[in-house]
Amino acid sequence: MGEPVADSDPATPLDRPSEEAAMTPMELQVRDYLGWMEVHNYATTTVECRVRYLASFVTFAERRGVEEASMVSLELLLAYQQELFAYRKTDGSPLSFGTQAQRLIPVAQFFSWLRREHRITSNPALDLLMPRPDRRLPEATLSAEEMTAVLATPDVSKPLGLRDRSILEVFYSCGLRRGELISLCSRDIDFDRGTVFVRHGKGAKDRYVPIGERAMFWTRLYVNIVRPGFLSDKYPDHLFLSSVGNPICPDWLCRKVRAYLVAAGVEKKGSCHLLRHTTATLMLEGGADIRYVAEMLGHARLETTQRYTRVSIDRLRAVHASCHPAAGLSVGMASELCTALPEVRARLLGAAWPSPADPRARQE
Repeated sequence: MGEPVADSDPATPLDRPSEEAAMTPMELQVRDYLGWMEVHNYATTTVECRVRYLASFVTFAERRGVEEASMVSLELLLAYQQELFAYRKTDGSPLSFGTQAQRLIPVAQFFSWLRREHRITSNPALDLLMPRPDRRLPEATLSAEEMTAVLATPDVSKPLGLRDRSILEVFYSCGLRRGELISLCSRDIDFDRGTVFVRHGKGAKDRYVPIGERAMFWTRLYVNIVRPGFLSDKYPDHLFLSSVGNPICPDWLCRKVRAYLVAAGVEKKGSCHLLRHTTATLMLEGGADIRYVAEMLGHARLETTQRYTRVSIDRLRAVHASCHPAAGLSVGMASELCTALPEVRARLLGAAWPSPADPRARQE
């Protein structure tokens, strides 16, 4: 159970550049399934994830002598589920239940496909129950003041600083995912209409997103002053480029955003996605309709956006203050407390406190 199953991508049978003769029957079936996904226009990122997740399961099955899909039983799937539950990452923490489900669902869908294609007589995953996902809130969001401090951190007198300011402004204004921002082309920003065209977002879905005047201002400066010096023949269309003309690296972008957060004195955890959380939360706190926020973020289900309403504590606090009879402190009560507290304090300090062994301490 100590073998990596989720956080690393070890060499697996699916990675072998071998001939069909060197592949097990289940590997061949997985290959056919992935090909079927491509034919049916599944997103490239979805197919890539299935490659990793199914490879992990195939490796698990082969360690137990199972090389054919027809030999897979519900008991084997439950053992794999137990391995995911028991797995520990390098920092000693377990996989979240959402991550466990993320690894199990492709396996269940693979066997469902095999059954539909009449490659197996019964689906062993039919009675496999997925872990209930955690209903967790985003760990943190930034206030408008904190976000202002972050935006002011890049040194805009330098080309890279001006580019980074534009990146942060677009993140904050549009609430894009990291991959969506990296994939933007220069033609995707319509400065006249004030929109950004997001190509092939999550689920291979396109959408239009509004962009604010301030973000457009900084992006215009970057496009007109900095980007021409970064352009290369290899990537002539990408909006945000490295200093050598390559698209921005996802991991580098996370580290860079994190560095700006630290430089701004923000101690909250997170990076690129923290800015997306912040956009959603601040818009909802500002009174935006949740349906419009869901459309902007590219959420397929409204439930995904609703978790941000639970973060928007400002409106709840305002309702509490106006409706709860004990929310306020009247001037008269405050004056009375200020008069009485010194005497009460003196009495408390002079009182004989019962010891933990005293029966009165247990009763009161």
